Amino acid sequence: MAIQQADKLLKKHKDLHCAKVLKAIGLQRTGKQDEAYALAQEVAALEPTDDNSLQALTILYREMHRPELVTKLYEAAVKKVPNSEEYHSHLFMAYARVGEYKKMQQAGMALYKIVPKNPYYFWSVMSLIMQSISAQDENLSKTMFLPLAERMVEKMVKEDKIEAEAEVELYYMILERLEKYKEALDVVRGKLGEKLTSELQSRENKCMAMYKKLRRWPECNALSRRLLLKNSDDWQFYITYFDSVFQLIDESWTPPAEEEHSLEGEVHCSVEQAVEFIEERITEESKSSRPLRGPYLAKLELIRRLRHRGCNDEYKLGDPEELMFQYFKKFGDKPCCFTDLKVFVDLLSPSQYSKFIQQLLEVIPLSAAAENEVALPGDIKALQQHLCVVQLSRLLGIYHAMDKKEKLTVVRELMFRYRHGLEFGKSCLKTELQFSDYYCLLAVHLLLDLWLEGEEAAVWQCLTLLEEGLAHSPSNAQFKLLLIRIYCRLGAFEPVAELYSSLDAKHIQHDTIGYLLTRYAESLGHYAAASQSCNFALRFFHSNQKDTSEYIIQAYKYGAFEKIPEFIAFRNRLNSSLHFAQVRTERMLLDLLLEANISTSLEESIKSMSLSPEEDDIPWKDLRDNRDLTVLFSWDPKDRDISEEHRKLSLEEETLWLRIRSLTLRLVSGLPTLSHTIQPKNSEKTAENGVSSRIDTIRSLLQQLEAVADSGKKFLEQKIQYPVLGPPPTRMAGFFSNGSCQCQTSLFYLVSDIYELDTNGLEDSAEIQERIGNSFKSLVERLTDLFNKCKGDLIEVRDGTLKTHPNLLENLVFFVETISIALWVSSYCDSVLRPFKSNLQKKKKKKKESSVAMPPVFTHFLDYVTELQTLTSNVIDHIKGLEIILTALKLEELSLKDTLLLQEEKKFTKTVQGKVQSSYHHSVQEIGELLKKRLDTIKKLKI
Repeated sequence: MAIQQADKLLKKHKDLHCAKVLKAIGLQRTGKQDEAYALAQEVAALEPTDDNSLQALTILYREMHRPELVTKLYEAAVKKVPNSEEYHSHLFMAYARVGEYKKMQQAGMALYKIVPKNPYYFWSVMSLIMQSISAQDENLSKTMFLPLAERMVEKMVKEDKIEAEAEVELYYMILERLEKYKEALDVVRGKLGEKLTSELQSRENKCMAMYKKLRRWPECNALSRRLLLKNSDDWQFYITYFDSVFQLIDESWTPPAEEEHSLEGEVHCSVEQAVEFIEERITEESKSSRPLRGPYLAKLELIRRLRHRGCNDEYKLGDPEELMFQYFKKFGDKPCCFTDLKVFVDLLSPSQYSKFIQQLLEVIPLSAAAENEVALPGDIKALQQHLCVVQLSRLLGIYHAMDKKEKLTVVRELMFRYRHGLEFGKSCLKTELQFSDYYCLLAVHLLLDLWLEGEEAAVWQCLTLLEEGLAHSPSNAQFKLLLIRIYCRLGAFEPVAELYSSLDAKHIQHDTIGYLLTRYAESLGHYAAASQSCNFALRFFHSNQKDTSEYIIQAYKYGAFEKIPEFIAFRNRLNSSLHFAQVRTERMLLDLLLEANISTSLEESIKSMSLSPEEDDIPWKDLRDNRDLTVLFSWDPKDRDISEEHRKLSLEEETLWLRIRSLTLRLVSGLPTLSHTIQPKNSEKTAENGVSSRIDTIRSLLQQLEAVADSGKKFLEQKIQYPVLGPPPTRMAGFFSNGSCQCQTSLFYLVSDIYELDTNGLEDSAEIQERIGNSFKSLVERLTDLFNKCKGDLIEVRDGTLKTHPNLLENLVFFVETISIALWVSSYCDSVLRPFKSNLQKKKKKKKESSVAMPPVFTHFLDYVTELQTLTSNVIDHIKGLEIILTALKLEELSLKDTLLLQEEKKFTKTVQGKVQSSYHHSVQEIGELLKKRLDTIKKLKI
């Protein structure tokens, strides 16, 4: 309608620029980009100066992701209307969008000359800082950009023209980057520092930062001491206070006799003073109107530091066990109590653990109805205290030391407590969590331990309990995340997509937790869901490009200068995100799998993705692992928790797998570039048409793939086991063990042989033809081997327990991928052999002989295609068989003879088993559909 209305207007007023642009926006939004661009360029060529056209063009160019065109618009407008403040500032912002810092600096000064307002002047100064940040040469930024920025600000200071806090912040930022810490300190402490008011303690924090840089520990100490007297609950100042005390002790600093200790007042420079100071804070706390945690935790921190230095005993600070016990009595009913104490449990010796837990349990008001029953809390406070103790028991490894029977007893007790605790949350809203949710989570963690020890039934009970928990607490993210991880481990992706979308991941979370979804979607055969989840993630990464420049512009407008470098660092961090690179690569492979040679030719598919084998757009050197690997709560002791080493190894594994996938994608994208009409043999032109360089590209990529595959195999030899809640392993192990890797590599070697046959012709190439024939044979054998690794039942019932085999699904998915690559390679063979055959037939007709011998390569190829067809049909039949079995499987009749299951649990067990069954069914269907389409492609391969 908008396009129609614009057309009506244009019939009456041919030169109404704005109507033309609005029509262009309409065209852009209906997907007619080329028409929209042509219309916009018509208007832009006339260099309009009316506000409406300029604004509309800006909107259009931003939607086209062409911000550089906006700068040209306003450059022209500023030339025509040189005194317009509005156009100048629009020009500045247009430069800011594309990061043209030098031009921004000039535009800022031009603005200041027309309208001498402070912000414009400081825009120009900030642009100098940005030039210094983006300069490759650090020397240049320290000797040219920053000193110039400093002089510009000093000029304003001398003329007493500094008005706003942002301007002081900017001055501080320049001095800090120039490492002129003393001057920065003087600015903050001086008259200008009085303007720093928008953040709480902004001035003190900046002073502290400079004292630390200058290693002026007396001032650090005095300032943190003074701030703690004001607020004895501010943890960051305790840390600075302790750091500075011990620095002063190590430097044997003594206060001067006559004058002040330091600029900031009295200094503490001995352990005795520190002990006394903390004791005073605790005495003060007991008089305060609300309880403060800081002083008590500070005492534990001091004990820890003194122990570390091996000198704890002489300062009678008390026994950590007793102090933690007292802390629990005071704050045990607060959810933060566990996280506070978690940091200090290493002050206890393992022999104290059981006694400590026992001591805590004794002070919780629990009451049992009868002799042998579980003692339950009477109110929420007692429940929170008990929960805190249970979490500490897990952290201290008490549950890990139990045998199977004891663990199951604890699980039962925890679930009993969980269900009892639901009474306290009857009035909770749907969006609130139940008070007793952690009981359920802890029970699941215990069951996961049992599952890892080989207890198959435990995993089904985990799912049952989590589904029950989620029914009572529908917004509990931990329940959802755990369900996602466990369903994926069992190979059921269907319930996961729904769970993930109900998490309602926002913005940056698509990068930090997106891996939970994208790792499994495609590998479990849910192609449609995989496309969707990749799109979700990519939409975020692409919009981040556009959004960040808007944040930067807002920061200039409102003078939040110190945020600008942060926004730019944020953008870079996302652009070089490992997850972004993975999703982009997997998305393109997936698109080829679902489209190439089915709905469009491989060549068209690759063209639409603008893929080229020569280009590698992944920033390997700067790859950032932004995954949040601790998103799942864990109460495990340190030796069982995810460690720094695990993170490193996981990143290495992910990067190796990404290299394999990226090289595979580039090799496939090189296939269409080889199809060409060959020049007659011996002609000089073969190298000129660029094809021989293309085969070189493919050969070099193949060498790289072999090298990375070797590194991958070496990596897997370490047999790394990540914690069950740690990072999920990649698909690399399956890729090697089921033979997909060898299959795919030999397919690309075959491409090289066929190319050779193409350049040498049929006459004297018996050796090459034989080599190709052997390759065809061994390929069929390898593919049959891969198919054999897909055989078996996905779900089997053993001793009344369900056992799933998700690796069969992953192998099937690899089979589909490998057979697809085989078909793309085969169609390249086809394109080479077809012209040869028609030439031979022409010769036959000319000579009128029937005895022109057919070269063996044709029979080899036809046999190969026939065998591929048979193999694919067999796989499709196998999949049909799997479908029939899955449909017929009546899981609810499974005798759940496990006494652990209560009536309400049976209902959830049924749900869980149904979900896994339905998901497998769905996977098998999607894989089957895709293979049928591939079979149609094979049938067309008849030379």
